[in-house]
Order: sequence, then structure tokens, then C-alpha cells
Amino acid sequence: MRAAIFRDGGLVVDTMDVPEPGDGQVLVKTLACGICGSDLHALHHAQHMVDVAERTGSKSFKMDLKRDIVFGHEFCAEILDHGPGTQKTLKAGTRVCSMPLALNATGIEPVGYSNNLPGGYAENMVLNEMLLLEVPNGLPTEQAALTEPMAVGWHAVQKANLTKEDVPLVIGCGPVGLAVIAGLKIAGAGPIIAADFSPKRRKFAEMMGADIVLDPAETSPYKRWTEEAAPEGYDPDSMMTLLGLGPQLRPGVIFECVGVPGIIQQMLEGAPKAARIIVVGVCMEKDHIEPIFAINKELNLQFVLGYTPDEFAQSLHHLAEGKIEGEALVTGKVGVEGVEQAFKDLASPDVHAKILVEPWR
Repeated sequence: MRAAIFRDGGLVVDTMDVPEPGDGQVLVKTLACGICGSDLHALHHAQHMVDVAERTGSKSFKMDLKRDIVFGHEFCAEILDHGPGTQKTLKAGTRVCSMPLALNATGIEPVGYSNNLPGGYAENMVLNEMLLLEVPNGLPTEQAALTEPMAVGWHAVQKANLTKEDVPLVIGCGPVGLAVIAGLKIAGAGPIIAADFSPKRRKFAEMMGADIVLDPAETSPYKRWTEEAAPEGYDPDSMMTLLGLGPQLRPGVIFECVGVPGIIQQMLEGAPKAARIIVVGVCMEKDHIEPIFAINKELNLQFVLGYTPDEFAQSLHHLAEGKIEGEALVTGKVGVEGVEQAFKDLASPDVHAKILVEPWR
């Protein structure tokens, strides 16, 4: 089979053996697979990812960078064959999605970051039958492939423990921020305020359901948040307000969806008192914060990662039910020969939201 392979620090197109499904696994044909920001990072900083995984105690993330790796964990596929010990509940020809995990006798391996199991940039994969979800009838393959990134945003929204009084602010409108905005819209939160320097990303934020979209170079997101959260009669300088007896700002929940050093500190400085900051962006570098800002404001800092099986399944149905405008997010499609250029194109925030790899293209 053909695949875009991470080899010797770069991406090459080559052939490799079709994987054999083991006990409880199925062989699938990869129909579409999204390119994730984690893949972009892995291309240039794979050793750092391996080192961090080891330092944080991850027992499943153990890529050997001297061996071939096929990235790709945001996929929709079609069942071709069943391995030994399978129930065959879903027949050959069924379109499926799955959490990108493989269960075997030695533990859990991440599909897309494994030397043993190819990810979605290959024509075929093996997946565990017990994790398969049938794509609801009528949902296009391209949108089904968005299940995994949408689940990341939905998980972050669940972790925020929203109330009807919260006013959410999303900093960063790349794929992660867009998924958070979609989740907030489904949850009924509002008004949803979103900020990004990129005009293209701001447009996507509007399409995903943000009520107020702004350029932080022109307008402070935190100042605009205060304007939306302030009730009638609110006076920040009033002694009654300071004592908690006068009109108070609505609660703030701020989502960090950028993942670069310095953003969390900016949030600590800009956030209103008692705000909850949900860190969704994955920063792989060392960062620096001044805790006194969070202490003085009694801020709550929540870090999140991934999603639960239920949240993954819910995200697939959100797409199928039209609660997420998935079609608008797919801005490009490539075959395995186009993966290397797609990685370069995604370095710019003003062109694409999500590029899908169609290995059989």
C-alpha cells in the first residue's frame, strides 16, 4: 500500500506492507484523514515529543525515530476485513470512525504515532473493533473525519462546567478554537466572543457560531468581554461593587486555544476576577507565568487534553445532526503525494482550516 511516511526527519511517499489485523481488530481502507497541528509539530520536533512523553510518564507514546512512522489520527475509514476474535457486528463496506487508539496484548498504542500501526496517511489501517463507531447514514465522509478534532473542543467545553450565566471568550481561532466555539454553541453558551489576528480565521469563527469576533490588534478581547458581561448599573469603582453588594460582572470562562509561550501570562493579566481559564492549546515549550496575577484575582486554571469515548461518540452525532458546520472547515484535499506541501501550506493561518488526506486519491 502507498503511504506518506515520516522517515529520517522528513515526509516521503513510499509503499509498505498492508497491516495484518490482530485479535479483535479489523482491516480498514482509509477514506479521509485530517492533518492535525500535532502532526505539524511532530514533523519538526519529533524528538521533543518523545522526550516530553517519557518525562510525563506516558507508557504508550514511544516512537522510535529510526524507524518509519505514518502519521494521521483524524480519520474516517471503511471496513475491509475482520481479524480473529471479532464479533463482525459491523459488516465489510461499513464506514466507521474510531478513537485513534489500538489495544493489544502489550497495552495501548496511539494510531498515527506508532512504529507498528500506520495512521491515516496510509491507504490501509488496522483498528480495534470494540472502538468502532458506524458513521450515521448520510453524513459525508469528509465531515465524519472531523469527529476527532471536534471531540477535543467538546471535551474542553465539558471540562469548563458552564453555567447559564457564563460569558465565554475564545483566544485563538485555529482548528482547536473553532472546535471550542462549535462546542460552546451546542452547549447554548453566549454571547460567544472570539479573538484572532487572522481575518480568515475570524471568518471561520463566525461560521462556527461565534457571536462577537474581533481582531486583538484593534480591540482588547478582555475589554470587550467586560462590556458584554457588565449588567445594568455596574460600576467597577463603586464601594458596593467592591464589597460584592452591587451589580457584578457575569462569570468569565476563557479558552486558551493558541498553545504558544506567553499566552497564559497574557490571560492572567487580562482576565477578570474569579475567571476560569481553560487551557486547550498544546504548548510544547517552556513557559513563564507570574502567579501573583492569578492569586490576586483568584483565577482558576484548568488544563485539558483529548476526550472521553462518550464525548467522541457525541461529536460524531453532532456532525451528523448538523449541529456543527463541518463542511465549511474542509478547505483542501490531497493524496499522499500532496501531504508534504500541505504541511507547508498549513504553516500560514490565512489559507486553510483543515486539509484532508485521501490516500487513494
